[in-house]
Amino acid sequence: MTETANSTVTPEQLAELIAEFEQYRDRLFNETMASAKKAKLSKKVAMAQLQPQLDHIDSKLEQLRNQYSSVIS
Repeated sequence: MTETANSTVTPEQLAELIAEFEQYRDRLFNETMASAKKAKLSKKVAMAQLQPQLDHIDSKLEQLRNQYSSVIS
């Protein structure tokens, strides 16, 4: 985001977005692993397919947390 966009986002909005994104990540992981188990895929195979998405989400969460830190300080 740009500096202009940062000034219009409240800390509360960022905190809410971070919480929702964390819930999404957890749900994605849990549902994918449950589906893999039903399909009798190994955890290793499921994680190999899921890991790139988790890495992307983790990267975005880190950016949001950094933005939150800069907004509240």
